[in-house]
Amino acid sequence: MTDRIRDFLRARRDLGRDEGPVMVLDLEVVRDNYAAFARALPDTRVFYAVKANPAPEVLGLLASLGSCFDTASVVEIQLALAAGATADRISFGNTIKKERCIVRALELGVRLFAVDCQAEVEKIARAAETAGVAPEDVQVFCRILCDGAGAEWPLSRKFGCVPEMAVDVLEHAHRQGLRAYGVSFHVGSQQGNTEAWDGALAASAMIFRECAERGIALSMVNLGGGFPTKYLKEVPGVESYGNAIFRALTKHFGNHMPETIIEPGRGMVGNAGIIEAEVVLVSKKSDAADEVRWVYLDIGKFGGLAETMDESIRYAIRTDHDEDRKVPCVLAGPTCDSADVLYEKTPYPLPVSLSIGDKVLIEGAGAYTTTYAAVAFNGFPPLQSYVI
Repeated sequence: MTDRIRDFLRARRDLGRDEGPVMVLDLEVVRDNYAAFARALPDTRVFYAVKANPAPEVLGLLASLGSCFDTASVVEIQLALAAGATADRISFGNTIKKERCIVRALELGVRLFAVDCQAEVEKIARAAETAGVAPEDVQVFCRILCDGAGAEWPLSRKFGCVPEMAVDVLEHAHRQGLRAYGVSFHVGSQQGNTEAWDGALAASAMIFRECAERGIALSMVNLGGGFPTKYLKEVPGVESYGNAIFRALTKHFGNHMPETIIEPGRGMVGNAGIIEAEVVLVSKKSDAADEVRWVYLDIGKFGGLAETMDESIRYAIRTDHDEDRKVPCVLAGPTCDSADVLYEKTPYPLPVSLSIGDKVLIEGAGAYTTTYAAVAFNGFPPLQSYVI
């Protein structure tokens, strides 16, 4: 919670405005986070993951600071361009793309694409021909699988291939006339282990060697995201991650260091945002004295808190009653869907004095909240956001 956010919420309350839950994001925190990444990994280009928070104000600030952008769709590419980024600062990082979307991206000037199989390579080669772009001007990097151990929000096997297959995929790109540019991976979102990059970099170095033996000179390693923001638990600072990554790069690549890029999303904007929500109901399921209370908020999984799925992300929640005695509570959202329960397996300690109408502050909510918010499920509007 920054003073700027606190003052904004106070002024909003004084005006008697009640729009339901709101997320307020402080751009000064984003500015500080970008500077921290630039210091921690000074020879690495930052490609902000637009999906984390695509607010025009966020993208505009980062573009002005020199950031590049990792995008997952043509719409995100257009948002980055509108924010002031040039096409050479944009990566189409989704490994699952319609061919016509690749064509459009090429027409917009994008030349950097992620793949994880030969079929995707072939789509890019055909799209380059359709768009009238020389294939050798199109850079392709192959994403490899990573186990994500140590991450609070591990990524599935949906993206990436085994390292051995990546060599064949990159050779296929080379034979299609495209530029086989490098390797990418993602160690899992909200990664708490600073050493998690070591194994993936060992695999990346192997791919570089195997490709070199086939006459293909790779240039770049995309280190992905995974850099955490603070929720309930303390997390290492970005400097610790930078030091660990540099050690791993030196260990596996020696004096032949590749170009490197990172794709921070949560680590760039997560701690910049706060959600203010309201208690709708406090109840029990029986009259037993030891029955756990249920606290229902006016925001839930479908309103922006999707990452509470399986209770993976546990947000810090503050109230005006935090000095009072706390009891374990089940925390749930407002919709008529039984899946809209945030914390039940591990009940959340909340003040016993918390009551209907009280406001709660959900911290670390700058990433993956406004973008995960459903469009009017049950008639509840999408999460309103303000950028200050």
